[in-house]
Amino acid sequence: MKTQILISIGREHGSGGHVIAQMIAERLNIRLYDKEILEEIVNSSGYSRELVAKMDEKPVNLFSSRRIGGFSNSLEFNVAEKTFEFIQSQADSGESFVIVGRCAEQVLRGNPNYLRFFIRGEMHDKIRRVAANDRVSEKDAVQLIRETDRRRKAYHNYYCDCKWGDARGYDLTVNSDKLGIPQTVEVLVQYIRAFMEQ
Repeated sequence: MKTQILISIGREHGSGGHVIAQMIAERLNIRLYDKEILEEIVNSSGYSRELVAKMDEKPVNLFSSRRIGGFSNSLEFNVAEKTFEFIQSQADSGESFVIVGRCAEQVLRGNPNYLRFFIRGEMHDKIRRVAANDRVSEKDAVQLIRETDRRRKAYHNYYCDCKWGDARGYDLTVNSDKLGIPQTVEVLVQYIRAFMEQ
């Protein structure tokens, strides 16, 4: 039986992936890392909170960045590297956690205690969720979904071997709208518990 469990959740914007991650963390009584990582990076890097928040999960601007040896002038790259170092250090410490996005499937690959999920959803349900959560029109929700997913995809595909949302890069890909969020959580928790018992 495993004493540590590491779970990453990739998600389409509006799919309920963040809520699913929160509910899984609560059910398993383990920590959830998402934007909390930013605070750790601020504390360890000397960057301002505003700068780290602005660069979080942002793709590298290839036109304005330069790498020399192991160093980069790209703030996006440097914040990403700090993020990956933090994820790895938490895993190395033996802590169990759920992490939302941030290329954890690349950082933690090869760890025997690790599961990778990707949450997608039906466009009409994603539009409804985003419009309600962000208090925007459905037209604006569509634009927000497209922009957010385009940014996440570019960020992920820059750092990861697998492509964002490609089922081959995850242990399980789930459409949260088929069963609804609570039942999706139930299925994923059963999957996790079965994995932990091996």
